[in-house]
Amino acid sequence: MTFHPVILWTDALIYLLIIASIFCVRWAKRQEQLRSAWRQILQSRLAIISLVILVTYAAIGFLDSIHFRATDQNQITSVESVFDYLVSPLGKNDEKTYSAPFATHLYNKDIIILPNGLHLRDFPHLKFVDEEQMNPVDNRTLDIIRHCTLSTLGGIVIWFIICALSIMLAAQRQQQKFLTKLNKIVKEKEGIVWRTVLITVGVIIVLGFNLFDLSHAYHILGTDKVGQDVFYETLKSIRTGLIIGTLTTLITVPFAITFGMLSGYFRGWVDDVIQYVYTTVNSIPDVLLIAAAVLALQIFISNHPEFFSNLVQRADARLLALCIILGLTSWTNLCRLLRGETLKLREQDYVQAAIALGTSRKQILIKHIMPNLMHLVVIALVMDFSGLVLAEAVLTYVGVGVDPTTLSWGNMINAARFELAREPVVWWPLLAAFLFMFPLVICANLFADAVRDALDPRIRKL
Repeated sequence: MTFHPVILWTDALIYLLIIASIFCVRWAKRQEQLRSAWRQILQSRLAIISLVILVTYAAIGFLDSIHFRATDQNQITSVESVFDYLVSPLGKNDEKTYSAPFATHLYNKDIIILPNGLHLRDFPHLKFVDEEQMNPVDNRTLDIIRHCTLSTLGGIVIWFIICALSIMLAAQRQQQKFLTKLNKIVKEKEGIVWRTVLITVGVIIVLGFNLFDLSHAYHILGTDKVGQDVFYETLKSIRTGLIIGTLTTLITVPFAITFGMLSGYFRGWVDDVIQYVYTTVNSIPDVLLIAAAVLALQIFISNHPEFFSNLVQRADARLLALCIILGLTSWTNLCRLLRGETLKLREQDYVQAAIALGTSRKQILIKHIMPNLMHLVVIALVMDFSGLVLAEAVLTYVGVGVDPTTLSWGNMINAARFELAREPVVWWPLLAAFLFMFPLVICANLFADAVRDALDPRIRKL
């Protein structure tokens, strides 16, 4: 099998966002106000736990954003990601149709051909579940317990190794003894809540080991209508949710900062024009505007299939377009907030002194106005992240979201409409989407609250 790297548009933007984040972190380290604010954030246990969980989601999304084109011995070419390779063969263990979580048989009856040639209508055995665990049910229960026990022990061992290496490196960096550093971490005498970090990482590692092991022996969240593993679908949907929540900021931030500063600083006709633009955009219902843009994009894609060499690039183009559309419709509120803050900053003594000294308007905006707006930008973006993740699910539910071939929580929820109406009810795809979406949204909200408390000068602890 041969591999060739493939960079989709969304992949390139994710790489750009990571590089920009690294530069922002390096710049923030040189700002004492930001350093003190982040020290306050890292003192909150809820913020630490939320951050670790968000980093875990981000790691999965990043691994799923490193794509390559694989060609096997039969000259069959497919576009996969590093995440697909790591969890293989999880995404290829397809069944015929629905099967319940941890089931050994299909959810529906079908015609089974017996060895003697007779036909029997019964629940067929699943193809990718060990034959020894088919019957009786007690064997399956004992096998699940065995998998969980071995996976938990393996996860604990790996966690101990990671803890030992982390503490050793921290002690060496601070020129302390290993036991001294360990004692400080256990008693939480460090500036950062290291014990909370290590415990959260341990829980994630043990849980990950269990899910990885069980998912290769059973369909732990069942299968969908076409027999695809639901657990695999929910993991692949993480990338879609993160892209909607993060890449949209690449469009939102430049528009909001530029128009907000120009409107608040220059005032007059400039302020009137910008206010007219964002008031007009804000007056149009978002769903109608997004629906019109998505439908126009669908017509363009249908009329120009030569622009896309495969279905993956076509679905990626629609996902990128959705991010752009969401960005163009969601910058108005942040722009209005930055305009009001700029109006206040323009009258501050240091800005008036810069104007009196003949400093150019460009330098005043970049060096005096923009740095004092960044805390509002960070707070708004972090708090809007969860809303954007939910927006994808809602838009896909009404049919104007991501491409139907793109694995996303919205598509899973959309398909659940018909699955909940059938008999017997297929409930596990909807539950799986909720189980994976809820931690991401709640952790984003909790972390956003900590960021707001630390960066908002009105409530920041001194």
